[in-house]
Amino acid sequence: MTSARTEPDSAATEGQQRLPELLTPVYTEVLRRNPGEAEFHQAVLEVLESLAPVLTARPDLQDPELVERLCEPERQIIFRVPWEDDSGVFRTNRGFRVEFNSALGPYKGGLRFHPSVNLGIVKFLGFEQIFKNALTGMNIGGGKGGSDFDPRGRSNAEVMRFCQSFMTELHRHIGEHTDVPAGDVGVGGREIGYLFGQYRRLANRWEAGTITGKGQGWGGSAARTEATGYGCVLFTAEMLNARGEDLQGRQVTVSGSGNVAIYAIEKAQELGANVLTCSDSEGYVVDEKGIDLDVLRQIKEVERGRVRDYAERRGPSATFVPGGRVWDVPCDVALPSATQNELDADAARTLAGNGVRAVAEGANMPTTPEAVRVLQQAGVAFGPGKAANAGGVAVSSLEMRQNAGRDTWTFAHAQDQLAGIMRDIHGSCRETAERYGAPEDYVTGANIAGFERVMAAMVAQGVI
Repeated sequence: MTSARTEPDSAATEGQQRLPELLTPVYTEVLRRNPGEAEFHQAVLEVLESLAPVLTARPDLQDPELVERLCEPERQIIFRVPWEDDSGVFRTNRGFRVEFNSALGPYKGGLRFHPSVNLGIVKFLGFEQIFKNALTGMNIGGGKGGSDFDPRGRSNAEVMRFCQSFMTELHRHIGEHTDVPAGDVGVGGREIGYLFGQYRRLANRWEAGTITGKGQGWGGSAARTEATGYGCVLFTAEMLNARGEDLQGRQVTVSGSGNVAIYAIEKAQELGANVLTCSDSEGYVVDEKGIDLDVLRQIKEVERGRVRDYAERRGPSATFVPGGRVWDVPCDVALPSATQNELDADAARTLAGNGVRAVAEGANMPTTPEAVRVLQQAGVAFGPGKAANAGGVAVSSLEMRQNAGRDTWTFAHAQDQLAGIMRDIHGSCRETAERYGAPEDYVTGANIAGFERVMAAMVAQGVI
């Protein structure tokens, strides 16, 4: 993991050299204003360095001040979260909400509870969310939040007390027309329930559209739980289809074993692929017969256990590899679905050398910049997270639509809507890349398509 953590910084100089000259001062100012926030720097640089074609073709967007404004959050909220553990010890965590850009609609983005969360992480996620949300075609802006609280190993009562304290502060900043949080790493159905309950208590109103990812019995949407993982695989299928290929019979590696990974595995299996791997922070499992989802779900969703338990329970077809890299397993398709910068350049060379055909990001920015270049230079179809994992926020937006109309959709209808949105996102990325002279470059296509939509709204609304 060390190389993955350091590579973005080591590649920064090379990345700056590829920046359009017009935007070099913008990135310099981002570095000055946000010292030490490596992930945020990486996310901004990845977008800015792909904008040269659109800035050349569209003089109306050649305004460095406008781009600088895009890189500066509209609001950054940091707050203290005191809570009491089961032993009666009072503890304090830090909470964040970065409301990054509302040009297209209310801020929309998840909450992440994990010890690694800091302001730079939340800003990188919020910046990515601007473009991801724009690509859905829906009227939602970009934001993100979370805390350095770790729900792993905590009792339900401890998680509830933390969530209630967190929402006691956050509730003043959110609302269905202002900012609509959802779940992310460490924030699943349990946490969303406690958060929404406390919001209701404080607001003294039933405002279902204030939080998404709710249970289906109390304002949630069918297919929301599955949406990010399903959407990633659907986007991957579209990339392969554009090359005259499909997922049938393909060998697939997936990293992670949380919500995104589990449902990416499920959809890939539905489309005829054989999914070989899953992982967590302790290592990875390779199962030559294909991951058994019933076993994995029992361990991860019910028992909240580790993937090593899967190998012990599954039998001789499954092997647990402590540490190591899931990307060493030969495959046709790779879906990094765990965390940022998990797939580095060495891993990308291994994947390319083993003949991988497509890589799509189920997590947010799991592939380092150099790894992306390695994959693209090898002719691998690469789907960036702001496009490939947009399914989650897309169905969250559909949940908001249902809440606004006091409506409830069937799973089949919600899934059909998701499939259509992912097709449209793929088409938009591909068409935009071709229009700007970068055919099959989904990174360029996603960045420019999102940029154009957000910029048009910002220009129309004036300097605010």
